[in-house]
Amino acid sequence: MNESHLKKLVMPENGELFGRVVKLVGGDNIIVKTTDGQVRTCRIRGKIKRRMWIRDNDLVLVAPWDFQSAKADIIWRYIAAHADKLAHDGHLTGLN
Repeated sequence: MNESHLKKLVMPENGELFGRVVKLVGGDNIIVKTTDGQVRTCRIRGKIKRRMWIRDNDLVLVAPWDFQSAKADIIWRYIAAHADKLAHDGHLTGLN
């Protein structure tokens, strides 16, 4: 599937963070290092589960859970061009 139709660049809103996928655990769970320095267990939201494939080292947008800060939902995955632009603009401090 070609991702070139995903033109819009989604930016984090209230409480959302950028993250880098560290490891795919299985069962829709993924280990993600976020820009605030924490490593969280993230769940792929059902809305994007069938639309986007997530791989190691992908840049994602996560929304931490209010009641359990060590967990979060993945709400967006960035294509490589957007990830490069965000890194160039300095939004990804704290991620390698």
